[in-house]
Amino acid sequence: MGSGREILRLIKMKKINIPAFELLEKVRLTNPVVHHLTNWVTIYDCASIVKVFGASPVMAHAKEEVADMAKIASSLVLNIGTLTVDFIEAMKLAAKSANEKGIPVILDVCGAGATVLRDKKSFELLDEVKINIVKGNASEIARIAGENVTTKGVDSSHVDKDLIELAKGLALKRFCTVVITGKDDIVTDGEKTFVIKNGHIMMTHIVGTGCMASSVIGTFAAVEKDLVLAAASGLVCYEVAAEIASKISKGPATFKEKLIDTVYALDSKSLKKLSKVYA
Repeated sequence: MGSGREILRLIKMKKINIPAFELLEKVRLTNPVVHHLTNWVTIYDCASIVKVFGASPVMAHAKEEVADMAKIASSLVLNIGTLTVDFIEAMKLAAKSANEKGIPVILDVCGAGATVLRDKKSFELLDEVKINIVKGNASEIARIAGENVTTKGVDSSHVDKDLIELAKGLALKRFCTVVITGKDDIVTDGEKTFVIKNGHIMMTHIVGTGCMASSVIGTFAAVEKDLVLAAASGLVCYEVAAEIASKISKGPATFKEKLIDTVYALDSKSLKKLSKVYA
C-alpha cells in the first residue's frame, strides 16, 4: 500500500472480530434480491457468487424495467465495466427508484481513471443519484477522489498516497461508504474504518473477482444497515473462501470452481479461524 504514514497506522491497528458469519446466515435465511446493472464480461460470475452466498441475483438492464425491478430488490449493484451512454441512463433510472425505496446502491467505478468517458459517467452517477457504497481499486478510487492518476484499463496502477486518508476524505465528501480493494481492503465511512487482510494472489489471475466482490458487498448490504460492517463482512467471507479454495486448486480454472464451492460451504469455524479484520 501507499505511504509510510499509512503503513505505521496499519501496524497500530488491532485485530477485531466482526459478526460476518451472522450476516452470512441472515443472507442465507432471508434470500434477498440483489438487482444488478453490471459488467457484461463478468455478469454470469456475479450472478453465481450472489447465488451461492444465498441471495437471489437479478440482472435486469433494460430502461423499460429497471425502476420496477429495483422496487422489489433489497440492494442495487451498478458496475460501469462495460459502460455505454444508454447503459448509464438505465443505471440512473434504477438508482432513483432504489433511492425512493431506501435500499442501498453500490457503485463499482470499474476503469475510472482510464478514459474521459468513464470519469465523466462516474461523476454523473455520483452527482445525480444517491450512491451509498463506492467501490474500486486504489487508482479508481483515487481518480474519483480527484487525484490525477491513470488506471491501466481496469487494473490498478500505483497510487503514492495514504489510501486510508484518501478513502476517508471521499467518504466524508460524498456521504457514503468507500471500499478500496487490493492486497489489503479498506472500508470506511470517514468515521469508522476496517482493513481486511484476507484473500489470495490467485484472485488476480482470473477475470471477474473484483466485480464479484461488488456483488458480494451488495448481497451483505441487502441485510445490514451498517454499510461499513456489511461491506467488511462480505469481503472477509469472500476472501476467506478464496484462501481455502487456493489450497485445493491446481491453477486459475480450478480455483474459480473451488471458490464457488467453498463460498457455498463456508462455516463459522473456518471464518473465525482465518478472518483478519483490523480497526
